[in-house]
Amino acid sequence: MTRTRFALPSLDDLTTGGKRAVAAALAGVETARGTPALTALLDAAAANARAQVLGLTGPPGVGKSTLTNVLVQRARVAGRTVAVLAVDPSSRRTGGALLGDRARIQTDPEDRGVFVRSMAARDRLGGLSDDAVAAAVLLRAVYDLVIVETVGVGQSEADIDLIADTVVLCIQPASGDSLQFMKAGVMELPDVIVVTKADMAEMSRRAAADVSGALALAGEDGAWRVPVIRLSAATGEGIDAFAEAVANHRAFLDADDRLSDRRSTQEKRWVEEAVKVRFGTDGLRRARALAVPESGPFTREAFLATCLTGG
Repeated sequence: MTRTRFALPSLDDLTTGGKRAVAAALAGVETARGTPALTALLDAAAANARAQVLGLTGPPGVGKSTLTNVLVQRARVAGRTVAVLAVDPSSRRTGGALLGDRARIQTDPEDRGVFVRSMAARDRLGGLSDDAVAAAVLLRAVYDLVIVETVGVGQSEADIDLIADTVVLCIQPASGDSLQFMKAGVMELPDVIVVTKADMAEMSRRAAADVSGALALAGEDGAWRVPVIRLSAATGEGIDAFAEAVANHRAFLDADDRLSDRRSTQEKRWVEEAVKVRFGTDGLRRARALAVPESGPFTREAFLATCLTGG
């Protein structure tokens, strides 16, 4: 078990201590996994979520970071605090985030209302890193808006659904993305679909029509109808429509306890995913047969890990 070399901040420290306290907590996520102090902090954060969590996913080069820039600026103009968790490809040499300087996301270092953190995907498929869920749980207890930007994904990577309240799938025209996402997998996840680079007028309209057609063929699943927005972050076209779509989805979640139900389901999936990653499908089968005490999701994960290792 890895021990932290510094004292983890409390949840109160996170909400009052600024970027330094948040950075220390996120460092703890990567270095103190499994320790009682970190487990308690994560459970406290999970129980005190305040942020709207927006998940941006899509293939490399689609414009997720450009859109993130715009969303950060709009949030700050509106007086909302915002955190960005960007999962980047891993360096083969160091294992760290290959684009860890987040050169594509432009923020003011003196702005205490904005926090940007990169995490390396390492060997994890699915668009997130192993520590991204825990990091997002901490951030959503501190900020008003959390944007989780996945590493570029393909057809079947669906981890963003583990943490996001609203999943935004970004595709670009004239790239074949619309055809790829007509196949199952990621196409079943989004709450909002964005066709980027709307300034490529005819091609973007064709891509939007293709995706809308695919959604119609798939049929409606529940009460929410997934909007398809043509958007250009560079020119501002479609940004207001996108913001309206996200706000409408949040209003949809706030009705009839849908947000609470979604997050409760996510917590159960966090525990099962963590057990499966560490102990495999047989370990998950054994874990499901155990009586787990009522507690926060990270305490449940620690309890199951102790049982499965014979501790």
